[in-house]
Amino acid sequence: MATYRSEDVTLGAPAQTVFRKLDNLEGLGELIKNAPADQIPEDKRQMLESINVTSDTITFPAGPMGALTLRKTRSVDPTLIRLEGEGAPVPMSLNLNIIPMGDESCMANVEIDLQIPAMLKPMVSGPMQKMTTEFANMLRAVPFA
Repeated sequence: MATYRSEDVTLGAPAQTVFRKLDNLEGLGELIKNAPADQIPEDKRQMLESINVTSDTITFPAGPMGALTLRKTRSVDPTLIRLEGEGAPVPMSLNLNIIPMGDESCMANVEIDLQIPAMLKPMVSGPMQKMTTEFANMLRAVPFA
């Protein structure tokens, strides 16, 4: 198993507010689709436009392997949202950890776990770490008010 974890990011809203906003994946889909165009490179915008979101799944393009679906499998109010890969070439999960910090802010981090053979780890480590970092940084732009 390989685990990739982002740094903690500070969010300007209480943990309960962040959890409620992100636990409904359809709401997250709206945030993705309404992201300011000037903050997203054109190649990434095309990928964002092809994301399909339901109340409990996110499906996005995953290069040569086709599409990847992440299904929400666990929610612990207000500290955890867990998504697991469906149809992925290897078992995987994504945890969004929310750390309460008081009435006006919280911290969050993203963890991705992959069950990959040791010989593949060097090839995927860089891109996976980058993805966890980008996901965590994206959370800073979410309007939680």
